[in-house]
Amino acid sequence: MIHRIRGYVLPILLLAVLGFAGLCAVDGRFGWVLAVLVPLAVLGVHDHVQTRHSILRNYPILGHLRFLLEDMGPELHQYMVESNTDGAPFDRDHRSLMYERAKNVEDTKPFGTELKVYEPGYAWLTQSIAPRPVPERPSETLRVLVGAERAHPYDASILNISAMSFGALSANAIIALNRGAKRGGFAHDTGEGGYSRHHKQGGDIIYQVGTGYFGCRTKDGHFDAATFRETASDSHVKMIEIKISQGAKPGHGGILPGTKVTEEIAAARGVAPGVDCMSPTGHSAFSTPLELLDFVVQLRELSGDKPVGMKLCVGSVRELMAIAKAMVETGIVPDFITVDGAEGGTGAAPVEFTNHMGMPLREGLLLVHNTLVGIGVRDRLRIAASGKRVTGFDLSVAFVLGADWCNVARGFMFSLGCIQSQRCHTNTCPVGVATQDAGLQRALVVEDKEMRAYQFHRNTVRALAEVVAACGLDHPSELTPAHIMLRINEFEIRSLDRLHTFFEPGQLVEGNVPNFLKDAWAAARPDRFGPA
Repeated sequence: MIHRIRGYVLPILLLAVLGFAGLCAVDGRFGWVLAVLVPLAVLGVHDHVQTRHSILRNYPILGHLRFLLEDMGPELHQYMVESNTDGAPFDRDHRSLMYERAKNVEDTKPFGTELKVYEPGYAWLTQSIAPRPVPERPSETLRVLVGAERAHPYDASILNISAMSFGALSANAIIALNRGAKRGGFAHDTGEGGYSRHHKQGGDIIYQVGTGYFGCRTKDGHFDAATFRETASDSHVKMIEIKISQGAKPGHGGILPGTKVTEEIAAARGVAPGVDCMSPTGHSAFSTPLELLDFVVQLRELSGDKPVGMKLCVGSVRELMAIAKAMVETGIVPDFITVDGAEGGTGAAPVEFTNHMGMPLREGLLLVHNTLVGIGVRDRLRIAASGKRVTGFDLSVAFVLGADWCNVARGFMFSLGCIQSQRCHTNTCPVGVATQDAGLQRALVVEDKEMRAYQFHRNTVRALAEVVAACGLDHPSELTPAHIMLRINEFEIRSLDRLHTFFEPGQLVEGNVPNFLKDAWAAARPDRFGPA
C-alpha cells in the first residue's frame, strides 16, 4: 500500500497547500491549515531532494514514520511484545522483582512458575525436610571477613554495589547509591572513574584502580603513588580493587568524549576538563604476573595495609595459571579476586566484545576457585562474583561455585528507577540514572532513591537467607554443589558436583593436574603473560 502511494504524497501535499492558500485568501479562518501544511510541504521537498537517506527520497514525509518506529523499537518490544520470561538482558519477571524489592512491596508471584521445568538448563535448589529459621536481620548478620591478615580487614556484606563510575552514572545516582550503602552497611565500588565527591556520603567504599589510574594518575596517565596514598587513606575506603578487565568488554579500553568531561568529572579523574578521557586497554604499572603481585603489595603499603584485590573476566586460561604460579613462587596472595562474567553489563561496548569475548561467570568462577584451591591458597583470600546476579537463587549458584560474596550493578540501577531503555551511552537516559544532563538528572530524587537502593539490598539478602534456610543451612557459605540440580535433557538431571570437577587443596603444585588444564599449566610462566 505504501509502495503504491509513495509517488503521490508530494503532489497531493503541494496541491493541498495551493488549494488552501486560495481558500485562505477568501476566508481567513483556514490560516491554521496552512500553518500545518506548509512546513510539511517544505519537509517533503527536502526529503525528496536530499541524498543521505534512500527511504526519504522514495517516501518523503512517510519515511520519517519508519525512523520514529525504529527509535521506539526497544520500548515497543519491551512493553508490547515480550513475554514475562523472554526479555533480555533482564526479562519482565526479573525487572518487576527488582522494582518490588526496591519499593519494599509484596514480591510474590501467583499461580505457579512460568518456567519450562522439563527443558534442558532448568535448575533448582534441593530443599531440606528440616529447614532452618531465617535470621531476623540477615543483611546485618550474613557477612564475610576480607583481608584477615591485614591491619585493617573489612567485614563485608555478602551483597555489594558493583563497579559503576561517576561519568557513566549521574551525580544523583552515585549519591543515592552511596547513601543507600551507608543505610544498609554494604560497600559501594567506585568503578574506574575515580573516587568523586559524590561518593563521599558516608557509605563504605571499594576504591577501584583501573588502567587509566583515574584519581591517582600523573599528568601523562601513569600511576601516581602520592595521590593514591591520599585517596586510599580516607576512612571510608575499606578495600582497593585493581581492575584488570570487566565482563562486558574484556581487553577493551574506552573513551569519554571531551564534551562529556565536565569540571566535576575531570576533578574526580584527575584529567583536563573538555578533553577526551582515554581508558587504555592495559596497565602500565605492571606487565607480568610477578609485577602484578608487586603492585598488590605496593597498594597495600600505600593504603596503610588495607585489603587489596583484583577484578578480572577470565580469558586466557594460561594467563590465569601464570598468576597462580606467581603466587606460589612469591608467596604473595591478593586479599580477594572479583570474577566478572561475560554476561556483565556496561554503558556501551562493541557487539563483538559484548557477545563473544570473555568467559561466562559460571565457568570463570569455578576455574578461579579451583585454581586457588589447587595451589593451596584458597583459605587466604576471598572471591567475589559479579555478572547478572539479582535473585536469591542467582546468588546461591555463585556461592555454590566458590564465591564468598556477590556484587551487583544493574540490579542497583533498577532500584534507582532504570527502565532498561538501553540508552546508557547516549546521555539521554530518561530516568536520570546514566546521564550527565542536568535536566534529566532532576528525575532522580536522591532522598527517595537512596531508600530504594537500601531496600533492594535488604530484601534481596533476605531472599537469599530464605532459600539458604530452606536448604537446612545457616549461611550461604554452607551451600555445596550437591544443593544445585540441573536438567540435562527431558529425562536426565545431575547435581553440580557430578557435572563439574572440584579440586583438592594443593593438587596443582603436587603435579596432579587434570587433563583439561595440563597444556595451560605447562605453558604458564610467572614472569610473563604471553606464551613460554
